[in-house]
Amino acid sequence: MIIRSATFQISSPNLESCPDSDLPEFAFIGRSNVGKSTLLNMLAGKNGLAKVSATPGHTQLINFFTINNAWSLVDLPGYGYAKTLKADQASFEAMIEGYLSRRTNLAWVFVLIDSRHTPQLIDLEFVQWLTSAQVPMVLVFTKTDKPKAKEVQKNIALFQEKIALWCPVPPQVFTTSAEARTGRQPLLDFIGKALPCV
Repeated sequence: MIIRSATFQISSPNLESCPDSDLPEFAFIGRSNVGKSTLLNMLAGKNGLAKVSATPGHTQLINFFTINNAWSLVDLPGYGYAKTLKADQASFEAMIEGYLSRRTNLAWVFVLIDSRHTPQLIDLEFVQWLTSAQVPMVLVFTKTDKPKAKEVQKNIALFQEKIALWCPVPPQVFTTSAEARTGRQPLLDFIGKALPCV
C-alpha cells in the first residue's frame, strides 16, 4: 500500500461522539510512552499528523485520521500512565472499552508493546481483555532499535509464551522502529490486505 493522503478528521471524547462513517478503522493503542504518535506519523508518512509529546498520557481523546479516503487510522489514548488522576483514568478506560467493544466498523486493533522490556502485566491484561472481548488484534513491538536484536526476540518470545494461556491462536507480530524507520511497509501491507475483507 502507498499512502497518498492522510488528513485529520476529528477528536472524540467517547463512542457516542465518534464520526458516523462506514470506512474500516484500524486503531492503535499501547501503554503511555510506547512511541505511538511517532509510529503513527511514520506510518502515515506525515510528520506532525499525530501530536508527539514528551509528557506521557498526552493523548486523551479518540483521534481519527482519514487515509487515502479509503480507511481510518484511529489513535486511542494510552493506558497505564500512573500520574493520571483516578477519575480521569476511569473515564479513559470507559472510552477505550466502549470504542473497542462497540464500534461496528473497527477492523483491527494494533497493540503497541515496548520491545525493551520483559512482559509487563498491564500489557498482558489488556491483551487478555481484547481476547475475551473477541476484538481482532495484532501485536506491534516498538523501539526495536534500542536493545540488541537477541533481547528483542527474547522479550517477544516471553510475551507470546505468557499470552498463550488464553490466546489459542497467537496474534500476528510486527516489529518497528520509528527512529530507524523500520517495519512501516509490513504494517501497511497488512492493512492493505485486510481492506477488501472488512
